[in-house]
Amino acid sequence: MTPAARLQAVIDLLTEIDETPRPADAVMSAYFRNRRYIGSKDRTAIAQMAYAILRRHARLGWWIERGGYERATPRARVLAYLLLEESRNAGVVLEMFSGGKFAPARLTDDELAMVRALESHTMDHPDMPETVRVECPDWAEGPMRASLGDRFGVEMEKLLEAAPLDLRINPLKANQQSAIKALAKAQITAETTQWSPLGLRVKGRPPLGSVDAFKDGLVEIQDEGSQLVALAVAPKPGHQVVDFCAGAGGKTLAVAALMKNKGRVVACDVLDKRLKRAAERFRRAGLHNIEAHPLTSERDPWVKRHKRKFDRVLVDAPCSGTGTWRRNPDARWRQLGPGLEQLLPLQANILDSAARLVKPGGRLVYATCSMLHDENEAQVEAFLQTHHDFIVKPVAEVWAEEEAGAPPPVDGPYLRLTPARHDTDGFFAAVLERRAEETVSEESVSDVGIEQGEVDPVELGKAIDA
Repeated sequence: MTPAARLQAVIDLLTEIDETPRPADAVMSAYFRNRRYIGSKDRTAIAQMAYAILRRHARLGWWIERGGYERATPRARVLAYLLLEESRNAGVVLEMFSGGKFAPARLTDDELAMVRALESHTMDHPDMPETVRVECPDWAEGPMRASLGDRFGVEMEKLLEAAPLDLRINPLKANQQSAIKALAKAQITAETTQWSPLGLRVKGRPPLGSVDAFKDGLVEIQDEGSQLVALAVAPKPGHQVVDFCAGAGGKTLAVAALMKNKGRVVACDVLDKRLKRAAERFRRAGLHNIEAHPLTSERDPWVKRHKRKFDRVLVDAPCSGTGTWRRNPDARWRQLGPGLEQLLPLQANILDSAARLVKPGGRLVYATCSMLHDENEAQVEAFLQTHHDFIVKPVAEVWAEEEAGAPPPVDGPYLRLTPARHDTDGFFAAVLERRAEETVSEESVSDVGIEQGEVDPVELGKAIDA
């Protein structure tokens, strides 16, 4: 493809992302799947520019408005990106927007005026508000400032970067060093991660789908922070474990592998199709201690029938996803599921229901990929006020049990990971242990009272899928 044809493809792709109520990565996959004539180098270039523009959504919009243009359309964003980020001059831009075969249409008078206004500028400007500079949407500014305090700026700036590519080894088939050697055979360079004893960080963005180490189940794609959440579950071989919001099964895989294929892991989700897709990942990993169980809602009768039967229950709750903005930049600006005001009661309902599954002496692990206090510490504190038979198990104690005394990646009682501190996605996890000798009434674990506020299972599915 010519450079001009690539630009038109970027414009087309951004248009589809704007008009399709699905995450950008899913839209992008479908776009290239339907255009197999686009070669691998062209796909890479198109995707890289599209993501670069998505990461600069607020800044490009600010400049486009400053340049006097009416709307931040995909064409306008591409034009502004070429001028501000790639430092192209107006003459080069006019040549690329030639209206020729496969090239973008010629510039309108208004577009040309904007090009002239933005020429010779860079992306930064002293008049640019901080929230624009760090790409923070209005709805998130207050909660993020409250959660991050004086680290708001540094954490938000780190969230502007592209996330690294992390892999988790399958301990049933490999260790870190043997996996590194297996990847090297495919000319893939990897090194051990800083915090996770199961993790590898890969250099670049190699296509893993055709690599033997991936096809044979030696490694799985999983952010290091997500691996640490699975380690916080601290499952033992022979345990009975529930992954209550299993989704695509990433943490289910990690937990089952830590159990060395012994015991039982039940992967639950309200989206049966996701569980069916996850089954292929389970098979590839060589794991046969996992069973899938679809739920109709968080209050499914299955939960009550299995009350107090499980050693570990993981609740990877649907959340705002603010911790994943490095890899999902469009999620800042596009609400594809419930908003924060709907998510908070949903999280409380899920946590309350899942707690019923935990046996005395067992543990409930509440986790999100959010950086917001309201979705994290506040949810745990509210839960403990009404569930007096649970106590917080500090992360340091869990790590001392599982990591042979190795220090945990955080101070304090909870696992709270941020991109700037740990170079992982933003994650939160709290380990809550049910007292072995219960001193409170049965109603403290709330089999009653929540049903009136039960969340529609379809909405729950949308939230988890988002």
